[in-house]
Amino acid sequence: MKVAVIGAGASGLTAIKCCIDEGEEPVCFERSNDIGGLWRYTEKVTEGQSCVMKSTIINTSKEMMCYSDFPIPADYPIFMHNTYVQKYFNLYADKFNLRKYIQFGKEILSINKQPNFKQNGQWNIKVKDNKTGDVEEIVFDAVMVCTGHHAEKHVPEFPGLSDFKGKVIHSHDYRNPAGFEGKRVVIIGIGNSGGDMSTELSRVASQVFLSTRRGSWVLNRIGDNGMPLDMASSDRFKLAIKNALPPSIITSIVEGRLNARFDHSLYSLKPKHHVFSQHPMVNDEMPNRLASGTLRIKPDIKTFTENGVIFDDGTKEENIDVVFLATGYKFGFPFLDKSVLDVKENRVELYKYVFPPRMEKKNTLSVIGCIQPLGAIMPISELQCRLSLRVFQKEVKLPCSDEMILDIRSKELAMKERYVQTQRHTIQVDYIDYMDELATLNGCLPDLQSLFWSDPKLAFTCFFGPCTPYQYRLQGPGKWSGARQAIMTQWDRTFESLKTRPLGFTEKPSQKKFFIFYFVFVVLFCYLVHVIFLR
Repeated sequence: MKVAVIGAGASGLTAIKCCIDEGEEPVCFERSNDIGGLWRYTEKVTEGQSCVMKSTIINTSKEMMCYSDFPIPADYPIFMHNTYVQKYFNLYADKFNLRKYIQFGKEILSINKQPNFKQNGQWNIKVKDNKTGDVEEIVFDAVMVCTGHHAEKHVPEFPGLSDFKGKVIHSHDYRNPAGFEGKRVVIIGIGNSGGDMSTELSRVASQVFLSTRRGSWVLNRIGDNGMPLDMASSDRFKLAIKNALPPSIITSIVEGRLNARFDHSLYSLKPKHHVFSQHPMVNDEMPNRLASGTLRIKPDIKTFTENGVIFDDGTKEENIDVVFLATGYKFGFPFLDKSVLDVKENRVELYKYVFPPRMEKKNTLSVIGCIQPLGAIMPISELQCRLSLRVFQKEVKLPCSDEMILDIRSKELAMKERYVQTQRHTIQVDYIDYMDELATLNGCLPDLQSLFWSDPKLAFTCFFGPCTPYQYRLQGPGKWSGARQAIMTQWDRTFESLKTRPLGFTEKPSQKKFFIFYFVFVVLFCYLVHVIFLR
């Protein structure tokens, strides 16, 4: 099977590898001159192609974000700077010899069904060589679209913005704080980009104002006792507790923990909505920069003047030099026939956020990485790719169009009930829930009940420890012989990079840890007895 992979970023790389693993023939088209996509930092700004800031550090820990059969080296930091993320992609590409399948400098102009699509499920793809300008049309048996959802700038209309005489820059075009020393800056938008820009610029600008309509809950990367927050909170045991308790109790606990770090009301950040109703901001510096006074939180913009801003509460700030629009992106697939997939206001119809539902029983196209997870996107994209290949090969049969559309509507309704209604909250997924959903379809969901009898230590680690991507390589299609070892050594790799100074003594085992281990073991045993014998 000849498979077209569109894009060689985080999703495209694993798409190539999954094709190779399944014995198919991938051809990857990448319009730039290197791999990495969003994570490949360049000083040059290119329209329609996003890039991280020079200082960007990823929000997910290395064990939670790695591909499931290729652990990130132990000496890499827990939370990696973008240069380390790019290094990891290069290691991955070199290990599995992926570059030979990539055609750089190639742009996709169109993807359309072949005239006899109902019989063969094939696609016509027009490809432009950016160096020569030559265009060729190629036939493919299947297509994996891996272009992500950070492309076209979303620029809302603000009253008076056209009259403002200072600079107006979208966060897409921001790279570093050079040139903004001593400036008075307004940043609109309190997502992760707005948070990162505001804390960074507040170190060099004379004053930074961060404008937000609703406020935001702020998470930090490191939790109690220096544990990576995502590893400490993303496990099946906590998920079971969360599902068992009323949402109001869980919400109250989490918001209490966040306010224990710093009171969001005192810092003018607390929103009216609850913590699980908006994609959270991850920022370690926010309260410190607010306390220093170089960063201030302001409400929404009412109007711009020639040299300043009037906010909704009536307050004014004059002599503003620069306005940054951290207002997100409008994603879409302009090269793809709208009869196959059409995006309206960031809403897209995809079964399991992967497959167009109206494909005349020829499911030979998938969209990879078009999700906004509460967690890392790399292992999710990988599992989407693994499932896609098995669907292409007809090893996995998708339900009929009506059932797929019903599932899509159900997810839309659940999202509408949970999240604040914005263009941002259209492709949200929870990490473990969504990974399990994909794995169930693919046949690689770990069976912890059977694992308890065959390998209780591993089962215990999988249930109470972080749900790292390796769990989805323990069983079923794509099983990896190194998965168990990777799981049992995940904490060793996590903290290896911190061991930079000999302490001169050895920590004694904590009795507290022993009793916690004993208590948890008893709870697990009782739970399994209940599941196996009493249901």
